[in-house]
This record gives sequence, C-alpha cells and structure tokens, in this order.
Amino acid sequence: MKLAADFLSDAPLQRVMSMLSASGHRALIVGGAVRNAALGYAVDDVDISTDAHPKRVIELARDAGLKAVPTGIDHGTVTIVADGTGFEVTTFRRDLETDGRWAVVSFSDRIEDDAARRDFTMNALYLTADGQLLDPVNGWNDLQNRELRFVGDPATRIREDYLRILRFFRFLAWYAESSAPGITGLVAAERAGLSGVSAERIGAEIRKLLSAPDPSASVALMEETGVLTQILPGAKSGTLTALVLQERHENTAPDWQRRLAALGAEDPAGVLRLSRQEATYLSTVNASAQMSLDEIAFHHGFELARDIALIRLAKDVEVAQDWQQRIDRAANATLPVTAADLMPALSGPQIGRGLKAAEAHWIESGFAATRPALIETALLAGKDDS
Repeated sequence: MKLAADFLSDAPLQRVMSMLSASGHRALIVGGAVRNAALGYAVDDVDISTDAHPKRVIELARDAGLKAVPTGIDHGTVTIVADGTGFEVTTFRRDLETDGRWAVVSFSDRIEDDAARRDFTMNALYLTADGQLLDPVNGWNDLQNRELRFVGDPATRIREDYLRILRFFRFLAWYAESSAPGITGLVAAERAGLSGVSAERIGAEIRKLLSAPDPSASVALMEETGVLTQILPGAKSGTLTALVLQERHENTAPDWQRRLAALGAEDPAGVLRLSRQEATYLSTVNASAQMSLDEIAFHHGFELARDIALIRLAKDVEVAQDWQQRIDRAANATLPVTAADLMPALSGPQIGRGLKAAEAHWIESGFAATRPALIETALLAGKDDS
C-alpha cells in the first residue's frame, strides 16, 4: 500500500533519497516520520535507512555535492546535509552484543535484520521515496489498532536496552491506547534494570513522556508497576491526573516541568540531571508553598504563579476565582517606593529592611496601599533595630 505523506514532497529529502537509490542502494524512510504521518501528527525529523555502508554513504554524498558528517559512524549513522537540512542516514544493522544500555552492531543488507532490532512494531515501518509502505513485522496493524507491541520477544528487547521500559510508557501516552498482553507484568519484573541507565537518558524520556497531551494514565501505570518510584522516589501520580484536567479547563498548554513538580518527587533535579534553570524552577515551586499567589507573581512572574495555581487547584487547595487576573496584575506591578524616598531618614541596611516591609505591605493590600502609606511603613520598619 501507499501512504500519502506531505513530507515526501520535501526537495532536500528527495535529493538524499535519490543520491542513494541512483547508485543501486535502498533508501527507506523509517521510524517516527512514518508513524507520525500515518497518525496525522507533525513530522519533525526524517530518518533514512539504507543497505549502503557508512563509508559508501559518505562517498556518494560527496560525489553529489552534499555535506556528510560521521555523527555515529560506528553504529552506521552518517548525517547528510542537503540545502541546510540534516538527515540521519543509517545502514541496516543487526545486534551482535547488548548490555542493557548499548549494542555492538554489524551492518546488513537486509531490511528484516534492521526491523528485528527495533523496539516497537509501530517504529519498524519503512517508506520508499514515492510512499510505498514496507511492513516487515506487522507494525501497520498495531499502529491502526493503537496497540503497543515490542518487536519479537519483549523480554529480549527490554534487556537489550532497559531504557525501553520508559519508552514503553512514553509511547503508550503518545501513540497507543493499549499494549500487548503481558507487557506490564514484564515491565514490572524488569524495572530494576533501569538502575544501570544514565540519568541523562532517563531525564530525556521523562521530559518527552510528560509533554504528551495526557500522560496521566501512563504515569499511573508506571506507579502501579513500581517504575515511577524506581526512577523518582516519592513521586505520586494522583495530582498529575487532576492537573491535566485543570490544564484543559483553563485552556493552558501542557508543560512537562509543571507536571513534574506536581508528581512531588523527592529529588527530581538530581535524579534526572536537570539543567540549572530547570532545577531552579522546581526549587522555586517548592519554596513557594506557603506564599500567596500575589507574592509569587510579584517576585517570579505570571507563568510560575499560574503553574503553582494550577497545581494547587489539582490538590483541591482553595484559590480565588479571579486568580488569573490577580496574578497578571501582580506580575506587572512595580513598587512605587524607591531607596531615594527613604533617604536620608534611613541608611545602609535600614533601607533594605524598609523596602522589604513596604513591599510586603503593598502585596498584602492587594497593591492598593498609597505611596505615602508605604513610605511610612518603610520608615518605621527601617528604624526598628529589634
């Protein structure tokens, strides 16, 4: 059968495909691009699979005037740049050795070998340049049925790379409605293998999982199988389910950091090797637990205050009905008192103490206190050395 996919009309892609096929080699689009096109999802990256070995791919690219970058040549991957767009071209492979994290591979000229080493059947769909679908492991039926199924023996696939446990939950959230029988029990039994997977890889999967339109059912299943606490000690899925409902009610786009904060894990920043900015976000959310939304918005801006409001609503914490208008006002407010207004009556540390008191009074008043009243508050607090 043929698949009508808009991305096939992309000129740089067709240039790379032609570069390979014109020399007698197979050129097949594989994986996410095929899956997403079939589901009507956006196609961001296009990966190409071929029977040409990496050195041959490089030679062909140079002959065609294209840039070739050996980004993963030991594993058969060369990035070909055509008209400013990069395409990963990977030689058909089969696994020789695996250790639960990485694989030693050998190159093959058979699509069957390449398909057999992939994780899920819906990721083992191939497409020719003109849209002809090739389906070596019956992935098309699974995709149409929205059933997530490992290629071949599930236990073998998981033990080849334990990160596939998290990929299972991510794909369940994004692309499937059910999984093949027995998979959840197997995932629960094999979850200890995740301890050997790097925090960076786990963190990348969690970001993608929590970015799904509604990951709550998948995360609840992670909790049920013990995987959630395996990677995020202290995390609970209940608030996430309610948070997704609040996001929809408030017409707020999904955000993986907000959702991660809602899980309540003990040390997500350290466990997932989050960036400094991401870690700061989580610590600020936690530190703001006892602050009013006005205070949070004034100090940290509208977006953080909105996220905290949504999390509080998900936890059934009372929030003012006009909370969005209130935090918008607070986020755009500017204290109408400066250090110059307090001098020479105050000096040194007294000025900082006074401004802090004026700020607290202003926020508590709902930003209604007058400038003279705020100056009076600041002067009294600044002179109080007790």
